[in-house]
Amino acid sequence: MEEKETKNKFWKGVLVGVLVTAFSGLAVVGVATGIWTVGRRASESQSTQTAETSGTQLDMNKITPKLQYMEALIDKYFLFDENMTEEEQAKNGTAEDWIYRGYMSSLNDPYSVYYDKDEYTSLNEETSGTYCGIGVQVSQNVYTGIITAVKVFKNSPAQEAGMLPGDILYKVEDIEATGEDLSLLVSDHIRGEEGTKVHLTVYRQSTDEYVEMDVERRMVENPTVEYELLDNHAGYISLSSFEEVSSEQFKSAVDDLASKGMEKLIIDLRNNGGGVVQAAKDIADYLLPDGKTIVSFKGKGIDDSVYTSDDGHEVDVPIILLVNGESASASEVLTGALKDNDWATIVGEKTFGKGIAQGIFNLPDGSGLKLTTAYYYTPSGECIHKLGIEPDVTVVLDEDLKSKIEIPKDEDNQLQTALEVFDEGVDAVNEKISAENGETAAADDDFEAKVKENLEIENEAGAAQ
Repeated sequence: MEEKETKNKFWKGVLVGVLVTAFSGLAVVGVATGIWTVGRRASESQSTQTAETSGTQLDMNKITPKLQYMEALIDKYFLFDENMTEEEQAKNGTAEDWIYRGYMSSLNDPYSVYYDKDEYTSLNEETSGTYCGIGVQVSQNVYTGIITAVKVFKNSPAQEAGMLPGDILYKVEDIEATGEDLSLLVSDHIRGEEGTKVHLTVYRQSTDEYVEMDVERRMVENPTVEYELLDNHAGYISLSSFEEVSSEQFKSAVDDLASKGMEKLIIDLRNNGGGVVQAAKDIADYLLPDGKTIVSFKGKGIDDSVYTSDDGHEVDVPIILLVNGESASASEVLTGALKDNDWATIVGEKTFGKGIAQGIFNLPDGSGLKLTTAYYYTPSGECIHKLGIEPDVTVVLDEDLKSKIEIPKDEDNQLQTALEVFDEGVDAVNEKISAENGETAAADDDFEAKVKENLEIENEAGAAQ
């Protein structure tokens, strides 16, 4: 019994120490930012006493005596020796888990993460596109850990509670959201039993205030593919994410639009943080002629691979992709495949720049690791990681549209620019945008000159007085 209490004290002390290490480097992007796996692997052998990673070694013969010595010091001198309750352990994770998390954070890769058994079970739950949640799509900045609402679904609980696109998620109940693993925050805390409520605190930049709201959990259908036929026979397909069902939904949408007389196609990938890479490859395959490179992967510990189109189908109409800074991962796979094969024109803003893929590794005790295993390359051979993909026509969404739940298509300046590209061509539209930007710059210069002139007049008047 005494030995057990000593160990509890020891591991509790270790927990305090490694929390500092874990949180100092942990900034994880989850579901909404496009961190998805390209394959699953069996667990590796764990019989060795030394592990190599990123050019460093873990020497267990050195670590074990040091931990034992720390244990003795903690047992003798540590003041706060109360044991954590089972509820606290369930909420915070075991001390051993935090050691593993601290180890993973030392890799300095925000995409490589350790999941304990419960977290790993949640991570592997199937996503069908229908769930009991609040109806909001969120994105997490990989470098800051800040979570932002990029889309609030129409007629959803989130909209009814007053959430707006652009709101920063500050707290979920009493959990500070920044830096939390997004996929687990969503699955374990935001989603829940139908009819229950989750208390959220968001920061609204437009009004510089914190807004609290209780949002009811309901069955929410998140259609990943929405489409319609616009004027001038232009098909419009919005892809909110890449899920298992997305490729078949996309193909059905294209076929339906074609049957209605579609002569050109706009694919909207704005705020699409990615998803299942295979879905992006299947969609690219459906659009491209056979024999075209879609994407290639080169990594460590896995075979290099090249994926080409071979399904015997192509969509031979003018295509435009709408993208922005939240278009990431699988969205960039599709964008790069169509752009580099000269099969589509890209309109909007530079994409996020996630050009790496992760593999999931099962550990023997039911926990798991997500590890960055490969770079991916567009057909031209470019790795766009941390660079993104530049559009052929750059146009920024009007500021007053960014917080709207639903943007009317006739007010959507990026969509309207895409329609202009169909009619006028890339060069003409770029010249028009350059001219407009030049006029804006000139107007700004004139305004600054007038302000300066007025200040000089006021200064002279003040001196005269």
